[in-house]
Amino acid sequence: MSGPGGGGALHPRTGKLVTLAPGGRSAARSQPGQEFNHGLVLSREPLRPGRVFAVRIDRQVNSWSGSIEIGVTALDPEHLDFPSSATGLKGGSWIVSGCSVLRDGRSILEEYGQDLDQLGEGDRVGIQRTAAGELRLWVNGQDCGVAATGLPPRVWAVVDLYGKCTQVTVVPGEPEEAEDGAEGDEAPSPPRPQSRPDKFPNSLESENGVSGMELSEAVSSAVLSAYTGSLLSVSLGSPPPPAGEGPPGGGGAPLTSNDALLFHEKCGTLIKLSNGNKTAERRRPLDEFNNGRVVTHRPLRDGEMFEIRIDKLVDKWSGSIEIGVTTHNPNSLEYPATMTNLRSGTIMMSGCGILTNGKGTRREYCEFSLDELQEGDHIGLTRKSNNALHFYINGIDQGVATTLTPLVVYGVVDLYGMAVKVTIVHNHNHSDRLRRNNAIMRALSPDVGRRALEAGGVGEPEPERLLFHANCGQKAAIIHDGRTALRPHATDDFNHGVVLSNRALRNNEVFQVRIDKMVDKWAGSIEIGVTTHNPTYLQLPSTMTNLRSGTWMMTGNGVMHNGTTILDEYGHNLDRLKAGDTVGVVRKEDGTLHFFVNGVAQGPAAWNVPPNVYAVVDLYGQAAQATILDDADLLPLPDDLSEGNHQPSPSSPSSAASVTDLRFHQLHGANAVITNGGRTALRQNCRSEFNDAIVISNRALRDGELFEIVIQKMVDRWSGSIEAGVTAIRPEDLEFPNTMTDIDYDTWMLSGTAIMQDGNTMRNNYGCDLDSLTTGSRIGMMRTAKGDLHYFINGVDQGVACSGLPPAKEVYAVVDLYGQCVQVSITSATGPMDNSLSTSNVTEKSFPIHSPVPGVAHRFHSSCGKNVAFQDNGCRAVRVAGYSHGIVFSMKELKADEVFEVKIEELDEKWSGSFHVGLTTLLPSEVPYAATGLPASLPELHSKATWLVAGSEVRRNGQLQKQNYGCSLERLGVGNRVGVKRCADDTMHILVDGEDMGPATTGVAKNVYVVLDLYGRVTAVSIVSSTVLEEPDGTKPPSVASETYSEEEEEEEPTPCENEAPVPPAAMEFLENHGKNILLSNGNLTATRVASYNQGIVVIAQPLPQGQLFQVQIDFLNPQWTSSLSLGVIGTSPERLNFPATACSLKRCAWLLQRDSVFHNSLKICENYGPNLDTCPEGTVLGLLVDSSSCLHLYVNGMDQGVAAQDIPSPCYVLVDLYGQCEQVTIVTNDTPALGGESADPHAQGGMEKADMVDGIKESVCWTPPVDTNTMKTCEYHALCARFKDLLLLPDDYFAEDPKFSLCYCESCHKLRGDEAYYKRGDPPRDYALPFGWCRFNLRVNPQLEVASTCKKWHMAYHGTSVGAVRRMLDQGELGAGSASILSCRPAKADPQGGGYHEPENSSPGRGAEPHRVLLSPTLRYAGLEAFATKVQFRDPKSQRQHGAQVAFQVCVRPGSYKPGPPSAGAPDPPDPRFCPAELEWVTKEKGATVLCGLLVRVE
Repeated sequence: MSGPGGGGALHPRTGKLVTLAPGGRSAARSQPGQEFNHGLVLSREPLRPGRVFAVRIDRQVNSWSGSIEIGVTALDPEHLDFPSSATGLKGGSWIVSGCSVLRDGRSILEEYGQDLDQLGEGDRVGIQRTAAGELRLWVNGQDCGVAATGLPPRVWAVVDLYGKCTQVTVVPGEPEEAEDGAEGDEAPSPPRPQSRPDKFPNSLESENGVSGMELSEAVSSAVLSAYTGSLLSVSLGSPPPPAGEGPPGGGGAPLTSNDALLFHEKCGTLIKLSNGNKTAERRRPLDEFNNGRVVTHRPLRDGEMFEIRIDKLVDKWSGSIEIGVTTHNPNSLEYPATMTNLRSGTIMMSGCGILTNGKGTRREYCEFSLDELQEGDHIGLTRKSNNALHFYINGIDQGVATTLTPLVVYGVVDLYGMAVKVTIVHNHNHSDRLRRNNAIMRALSPDVGRRALEAGGVGEPEPERLLFHANCGQKAAIIHDGRTALRPHATDDFNHGVVLSNRALRNNEVFQVRIDKMVDKWAGSIEIGVTTHNPTYLQLPSTMTNLRSGTWMMTGNGVMHNGTTILDEYGHNLDRLKAGDTVGVVRKEDGTLHFFVNGVAQGPAAWNVPPNVYAVVDLYGQAAQATILDDADLLPLPDDLSEGNHQPSPSSPSSAASVTDLRFHQLHGANAVITNGGRTALRQNCRSEFNDAIVISNRALRDGELFEIVIQKMVDRWSGSIEAGVTAIRPEDLEFPNTMTDIDYDTWMLSGTAIMQDGNTMRNNYGCDLDSLTTGSRIGMMRTAKGDLHYFINGVDQGVACSGLPPAKEVYAVVDLYGQCVQVSITSATGPMDNSLSTSNVTEKSFPIHSPVPGVAHRFHSSCGKNVAFQDNGCRAVRVAGYSHGIVFSMKELKADEVFEVKIEELDEKWSGSFHVGLTTLLPSEVPYAATGLPASLPELHSKATWLVAGSEVRRNGQLQKQNYGCSLERLGVGNRVGVKRCADDTMHILVDGEDMGPATTGVAKNVYVVLDLYGRVTAVSIVSSTVLEEPDGTKPPSVASETYSEEEEEEEPTPCENEAPVPPAAMEFLENHGKNILLSNGNLTATRVASYNQGIVVIAQPLPQGQLFQVQIDFLNPQWTSSLSLGVIGTSPERLNFPATACSLKRCAWLLQRDSVFHNSLKICENYGPNLDTCPEGTVLGLLVDSSSCLHLYVNGMDQGVAAQDIPSPCYVLVDLYGQCEQVTIVTNDTPALGGESADPHAQGGMEKADMVDGIKESVCWTPPVDTNTMKTCEYHALCARFKDLLLLPDDYFAEDPKFSLCYCESCHKLRGDEAYYKRGDPPRDYALPFGWCRFNLRVNPQLEVASTCKKWHMAYHGTSVGAVRRMLDQGELGAGSASILSCRPAKADPQGGGYHEPENSSPGRGAEPHRVLLSPTLRYAGLEAFATKVQFRDPKSQRQHGAQVAFQVCVRPGSYKPGPPSAGAPDPPDPRFCPAELEWVTKEKGATVLCGLLVRVE
């Protein structure tokens, strides 16, 4: 609907930050960088019915979210009390905000029209009240429909310059003529009545303008025969109507607009409908991937085609469009995030499968996946009269999806993942059909293609000889009569070199090629495999691994199926082949697929491969030319490709000659795969399966025979790892369980550090931990003649694991590829060993359990809780009363790696809670002299440093450090043993019944005592451990160092000379081991994230020395993403660290600063620390420092933000995560001293005391950041305040030498520095507030004033003044008598005789010669009131805009010289909640009691 034209003017009354241009047609919001609201403007006159009141967006800023809001109100602007935003209007107001419509602040319509938040500069938006009382929105001349009804006849237009929108201009409201429901080229051309042809036209050129060369002769014939042979059961458009319903001639006009299918107006929250509800588009496609559901506006009729065209895709997400039907009426449907989440009445096609009510019912419904469709492709569905549901892809019927379709169903589309925009297709023309024919050709399966050829009578006899097919990749060519394929320009392109065989492979037929030519320019090389796709109809991809259906490829040394890796470490790496090497592939009769490298079988690569597959060669990367080898050229191949082939793979570690015949048996777990002639075992689908991968030796082990394997591959997805042992069960009799420890007879296994027999733990803490082994580690097992089982790690005997293996029974080696362990191979060390081990006396490495023996046993200290009594010479502790006050200590300090262990002897079930155990630096001998004594329970012990475990929680000084640690101590009963150990790496470990629960906490002090708490149920414990004794020489393991070590050598260790120059700190650089999206440059000083938003972790190669400040600068931010970098330290070496996607996933020995919080091992330990790192702009310099107390500090632009975390281990490594917006950082210094840190000059702070330092770092007037790291240099508000100060023409000598030595306290700057709102200063300390919202310019302290040296011990306060009094007060240097007149907001009058200043006539009368009062306040919220700080107007010389400004002084005031009191100036509310009214105003009459230290400016 078009309304009358004409512009309009804005009402002179506006929001408080709005400035109107002359003429009243343009409005701008002041301070757009600091304020986002108070920008309301209204039309000068009420709207006339039908008139469109429109404005153009002239200017926007990107600082805020949200944008322009527009609507109408029945409130008269003359009497309106303007709210901060339009959504606050009540009393008959309708506002469009974003894509919502609000009435009196409450939403009445969601997802309306176009999202106003997405408009940009130059866009026009208007509002209209029709004569019928309807509200309509107009965007760029397009009517968005009815937004509301029932509007009163008298309303004013409302425009809110909100958020990003900062300036608008009223424009004529005449809407442009728009095509009916069309959006650009989205609207289909008007349908023309025409008959549907019985077959494709013989000449495509005449009707479509397409050259005949575009389609090969064979392809044209195939499509023609497929169509005429009734291969396609439906027409290329909608299915034919039932008999008698269609118009004569089989053609006819399409359905009328009233009957045509449209999308229902109720849709997903992110969907925008257009084009007459025929087009649906998902908003914010790069930020959101779901909430994009649309449903047809009416149910589907029998046989009616519901077809859509994909208009737009994005590359960011996985997954794509989903389509189906639902019984739910859209009027009453509550849409889920995705339609597959709906658990009733819904059938969806997703990928290439069918899901019914969210569950997969047909996994492989069709060969073509919806995830592979491209822009322009069509998808359709129809419900037949027999209740069968069919899906169509580009007109091709994919067959019956289900026969149980309900009678009443609506069509539904889910714009998920990549799919962004679709349009319902109602009519089809010839050009559309031709485009779809190309898609038909690539969608045809091989069987369909062959039937098409036979139906058309153009089939030829199948050729006998294997050759390359003429249809090949864009950059490939076929020569030598089809025997050779090459990339002619291999140095220009690395892909588009796919070639296929000219016929399908027969069963057991080997397809083998020789690499003739290679180039060394690219990475990667030849790839080979098979596909079900007929090369005649296949639209060849750039690389074959991009094909998502019917394809198996060997690439590198892995195997991929439909573009997904199914085997990671399969065989010889194809990327290492040279010219002259051969590769081959064969499909066996049993459906297994095998590959060959230089004639050597690599073992089965895939199973259930269908027959009639074509061989594929991808001349990728370095591979430039390959030739097919005929049968006569083939190297001899073994008869049995799965067993009996003992030729090692060229890449196998067992390639060396080995005399043993030990192999892995052909029987194994369901997820295990045996390759490399039985020498290699791997777990397939290792990232989705963690068990069912047991493998066993092919024969029993002989006595003294070693069975050794090497770990070749691990993944970091699971917990737990390889398990190994022996079993007396024959492989033929073994029913392979999920894990070998599930077997309950004749089986001995090592799992972690636990020795298990028949599934039960026999002992813990065996000499090795299988869970700690890494890639390349070797594990061996051997049974001796005595029946002892030994394990060997990297060739070193770990001692007797268990004894008593039955000598009469044969035992087989068994390996469980569990959890992290994926692939192992038998090594050449496997075989007979020296059997002398069977009689040797090897000491066990498990922790011995000692009985309490006087003289060597641990004991409790006599200092204890008041309810504790000791027995058995201090080896037993009993709680004799109550449930608490049961704390006990060890007698002596705990040595490194020494275990202090107790056994629970008595429980009292009437109490809850249980035993607490830990370590403390508190000396037990000092407990009797402590003022408060011991607390009731151990978690309340905060003296010194205490680390403890309570239940399953780890705490330090009562603060939670970790949850879900080990097994809960509350579950322990009588007889259970609990131990605690401080390891040499400063970690605390808890042991339960001898089993180490792992590190509970890190950074434990060196000199610690054991502390126990007999709390709750546990009433008595006894010590069962002894002090560490020196091992006899005969049992000590040999030292790695030289045997001739002597004390003299130790004494000869060089010591640095006193006059020797100190060693400079090592230059810091980023480590080459980093996240996969990181690119290092600039000598490894710069790290750049080159893709995505995560996988951007970088670590410093060198440990961070204590006291050295490490800094990085943020070089580049990408506003496309949210959040930003995080940084911290890790206590483990990063050399072999597998980095997760984000640093917050690090859960071991990691301290991370993220946003404004501190995390330890992914648990938040501190909030509101420092500035929010997500708000740091480009150029910000962030630093980390670990002080001598092992405390971590964050520095922002050289300013210390205080202690972030404690107990940081040494060494530690700096970690930076380039996440979200942060895409590049650079190491900017390697020797920068830390301001306020220990590396700084100890004399740099002069005579400042501790209280001054706390204040000085954050706020002291005596210190500001260095110029080069001053964050204010980019602050617009600071620059504006500086320009106002310059207008005052004050002498520069009054200010600090460098005018940049100033601090801005705008919201952005003070948050970036992490300023607190309040600080203490003076002696005695007193609170004062920081001047948030002001900008401070430091003043020089007059050196002639005696108080200058002592003012640091004075209190801090503020004094509001007028602009005219500033110069007089600076001349005087203090707020002395005569300057109090500034409080009257009027200029003071000079006394020509006395030279002083006196109060004006209307001020309060004085009392003779009594000195005038000076009013001060500890907060500018009071001192900055206009009653004190007079506001003046000025024009900014840079922007030529009018601003209001105020000035005030920051002063030091001598304690005792003033009297606090209630406010003398009236304030409606308490101006500052921190200060009570009795302390809000300070009054002083003493001369010399104040010293000016800063000029404060505020500009509005």
